[in-house]
Amino acid sequence: MSSMADLPPIHPAPPDFDRWAALHRLLVLSFSGMEGRIDPPSSLTSLSASDLEQMSGTQVLLLGIGASGDPVACAYLRPEPDALYLGKVAIHPDLRGRGLLHHIIAAAEAEARRLGRNTLELETRIELIENHAAFSAAGFRQVAERAHPGFDHPTSLIFRRPVA
Repeated sequence: MSSMADLPPIHPAPPDFDRWAALHRLLVLSFSGMEGRIDPPSSLTSLSASDLEQMSGTQVLLLGIGASGDPVACAYLRPEPDALYLGKVAIHPDLRGRGLLHHIIAAAEAEARRLGRNTLELETRIELIENHAAFSAAGFRQVAERAHPGFDHPTSLIFRRPVA
């Protein structure tokens, strides 16, 4: 892919999507930069391709599919009482910085409108300052801190953005 026009569109996964192992590989590759940087480790370390398939039964899976037919971008969307939560946002490292995050957010906003939610929410680890910057640049604002169970200090930041 060589230009913005070559970026794959982001859409909810089709009902016949079956490339769960490839999706798992994308997430592992995309999240690999967190290893040794975040505590506790990412929940991804305990998720299998089968778990990702099960998650898609209760959450909306957004996908960008590359020329190979494998996912190159994804996010899971989970309706919460007052927001649509974006989780497991991943973009293949070769495509980062080219606008796919904005496409993911636009697709998430469309789903939020469909579900009657006027806010998007996500969580990122406190150590991942590059994520804070990317989400802030995309219109998200930090609204809270959270500590994982067993921790006496914040381990994650909660970001929100109004749906356009």
